[in-house]
Amino acid sequence: MSKRIIQSKEAPAPIGPYSQAVESNGMLFLSGQIALIPGTDNLQLSSIPEETTQVMRNIAAVLQEAGYDFENVLKTSIFLSDMKYFAAVNEVYATFFTSNFPARETVHVAGLPKGVNVEISMIAGK
Repeated sequence: MSKRIIQSKEAPAPIGPYSQAVESNGMLFLSGQIALIPGTDNLQLSSIPEETTQVMRNIAAVLQEAGYDFENVLKTSIFLSDMKYFAAVNEVYATFFTSNFPARETVHVAGLPKGVNVEISMIAGK
C-alpha cells in the first residue's frame, strides 16, 4: 500500500494528531475542515454562509495541493451543530458542486471542534 500525506499551507494546519489528507492508491481521504482561517487561529463565524464558504475554501486548498479538484470528489460528509443550517450550507455547497454530484450525508451532531457550526470531510478519487 502506498500512502502520501498531503499538507497545504493554504489550509489550516491540523489541530490534532492527524493529516489534512492522505492519498493511497488513487484515493484521497480529506480530514474534516472547519472555518479556521489559514495562518491564523481565527475562525470565520460571521454567518453560516461565510463559515461554510471558508470550510469549502480550505477543502479546495487541500484538494489542489494533492492534484485533485471538486470534480474528483466521490463522497462528502457534512456535520452540522443544528439542522436549521441545512439550507444555508446547501446553498454554498452548490456553488462548489454544479454537476456530477458526489454521494453525501448530512448529520446533526452534539458538538464540533472549537464550537463551530459546520465541519465537512470528503473522499476523492482519480
